[in-house]
Amino acid sequence: MSQNYDLSWGDDEEPQETADTLTAVDTGRDEKHQEKQARLVADQVAAAVEEVRPGLDKIPDPVEPAGEGELTAEELERLELCNQGIALHKTAWFMAGKSLDTVATGKLFRRTPHKHEPDRFYKTIEEWAEVEKDISVSKCNQWRAAWPIGEVLMARGYDANPGQVRELVPVKNAYGLNGAVAVYVLVANTDGPDKVTAARLRETVKLMPGDLTLEDDEDPEVLAKTIKGVLLGELPPTGVPAIPPAVKRAVDTRAIALANELDLGRIPRAQVQLHLLQAFADEKDPTVFNAVLKRMKDEEKAQKKRGK
Repeated sequence: MSQNYDLSWGDDEEPQETADTLTAVDTGRDEKHQEKQARLVADQVAAAVEEVRPGLDKIPDPVEPAGEGELTAEELERLELCNQGIALHKTAWFMAGKSLDTVATGKLFRRTPHKHEPDRFYKTIEEWAEVEKDISVSKCNQWRAAWPIGEVLMARGYDANPGQVRELVPVKNAYGLNGAVAVYVLVANTDGPDKVTAARLRETVKLMPGDLTLEDDEDPEVLAKTIKGVLLGELPPTGVPAIPPAVKRAVDTRAIALANELDLGRIPRAQVQLHLLQAFADEKDPTVFNAVLKRMKDEEKAQKKRGK
């Protein structure tokens, strides 16, 4: 007796239903995988934020020493955490100043209701800082003036602290940011970066003459050399070496010869200087540039020879 076996796949709709089921399973699996990955990323971000987050809970509680000898591994770890907390003080000081300056410049306080008079808004950054943040007017102004100095010094690799930077604020007000940084650079180059103190900076600032002239667009290293030259009496307060009388007489004599060549009555010294500067800056004809370069090299060699 023969048996009939049904080897068909079933109804015509069954293959599509099976495919839809498999697709749904794959989609669900992908969504769960994506959710898992998103949770992992979120956890990693949260852990990273927590690691760099400042706070008192990150600083170990004070405990008695483990002994009189070498620090234990646990003590070394506690010391490192404490060093990080102390270092954060300097950075936080500059961050607070920059934050105040940003709020002040953008008048970001302008729609904040006054804490004691809610019917009006704050009018000044000083009022907002004093009432909302308990920061005195003097500190607010001082921090705002100081943070750019701290930022530049830190970017240049100097370990400046708030006390040192405070001594440079008057220099910044008088000569600009680069002038203030230059004073720190001068002291660091003279005494060593690790020997810079607020007292040493204060002494240097006091020695700077009142008629000192500095170009704020100059690099601080260049300005530091200028300030040093002025303090040592090698340069006048303008920072530009005075022209010796003998050189002036020689220029006037050559100007007369130039006037005779051009059949002119007289050529002012300023006009000669202008043409010299133009010739020096001429990239197509480096004759004057090369002549100045040679003279400066010869002068440098002679100075080194005299120094031996």
